Amino acid sequence: MQAGKDVALVTGSSSGIGFETAILLARSGFYTYASMRNLEKSRDIIQIKNNEKLPLQVVQLDVNDDMSVKEAIDKIESEQGKINVLVNNAGYVLLGPAEDLSIKEFKEQFETNFFGAIRVIQAVLPSMRKQREGIIVNISSSAGRIGLPINSAYVSSKFALEGLSESMAYEVEQFGIRVVLIEPGFIRTNLVNSSTSAKKRLNPKSPYFSLMQKVENQFRSRMEDISSSSPPIEVAKVVLQAVTSQNPQLRYIVGTTIIQARMKMSDREFGKMIMQSFSM
Repeated sequence: MQAGKDVALVTGSSSGIGFETAILLARSGFYTYASMRNLEKSRDIIQIKNNEKLPLQVVQLDVNDDMSVKEAIDKIESEQGKINVLVNNAGYVLLGPAEDLSIKEFKEQFETNFFGAIRVIQAVLPSMRKQREGIIVNISSSAGRIGLPINSAYVSSKFALEGLSESMAYEVEQFGIRVVLIEPGFIRTNLVNSSTSAKKRLNPKSPYFSLMQKVENQFRSRMEDISSSSPPIEVAKVVLQAVTSQNPQLRYIVGTTIIQARMKMSDREFGKMIMQSFSM
């Protein structure tokens, strides 16, 4: 796929990985639609677009809303005639142990992180099939391959996204469409600070309260540690590498991650390492 001739849509572009990816794709010649639920958060990306005269537009898109997704895709296809690149990045972290999370909280996590991606994918696939070309990039996580304490809902949603992507890759390859998973490790974003916590977890009487504090502190420490985390631009660079490759991989690991360690250990060994990491 050659930049300069293609149209990209990036969801969740108001900050972090989505922001950096949309900017980098536009700088690389892709006509890029940076989508976000709340357009009030678009000031920074619009300022960069105007200063650099980038081929970029901001579009309102709420991945949880069928009509919002349809209207955004219809707008892009009516203006550009196609969408070649879709980067599903919209998502959030819900912290809390499985016992303390309500079914409603679990469903809301999946609604954005998993079903939100499906909504956008289903909306762009008809035109990609018609043009017999396209690439769908789903931003997963190392947590899409590895379980972590106090991350039951988030990890589950990313495991689901991994399974969807791997299965769908077989289905759409016949139409010239490729599916890619990006699996970042610790990335220096505001993910922890902007995360949502289980309502029960806020109660210091929760039997998991102490563990929750330990895990939150550990995540925050690792994300702030330059030696063990990466800036979001590193993820954006890998996305660009994937979408411009003649033969992209299914999975790309980005930054410091424990996936490599997991592949070399037994379940028991890895579990012991995780317990020690979080002082459990």
